[in-house]
Amino acid sequence: MEIEIPRRAHGRRRDRHGRGLRGPVMPPMMPAALTRAERFDQLVADYAAHLLRMHPSLRSVEFGVEEVPPSDPAAWERDTIAVGRYFPEDRALRMPARIVIYRRPILARAYSREDLTDIVRLVVTEQVGEALGMNPEDVDPYYRMEE
Repeated sequence: MEIEIPRRAHGRRRDRHGRGLRGPVMPPMMPAALTRAERFDQLVADYAAHLLRMHPSLRSVEFGVEEVPPSDPAAWERDTIAVGRYFPEDRALRMPARIVIYRRPILARAYSREDLTDIVRLVVTEQVGEALGMNPEDVDPYYRMEE
């Protein structure tokens, strides 16, 4: 099963010099056609799909990506900047369980693409562990805690 992160709404486009709006430089299906934000979304979706294959009970959990955490952190998050958050199901509001990954705090910690991949993997694994009530090591055998 493929996990899809909702696409971002693009801002208004400008016709800077009266020559009409420019068309795409690359075909939409080519990797270079994706923005950095879309590549990040795809990285999260790919890893979430990987974990979904290992843990079918994740089918009821929605995954999402936000730019930054909300400005009103939870009490246990006051001393740190959240990089991800698990929201349990709220039946009264008919809200499914959700895992939200925050893009900018993760990008600020990554020095390379490899770092970014590792950090996303760690954060998603930790949040899935929270959702399933498991240790991250049990969620993904390749999980490793930063030292």
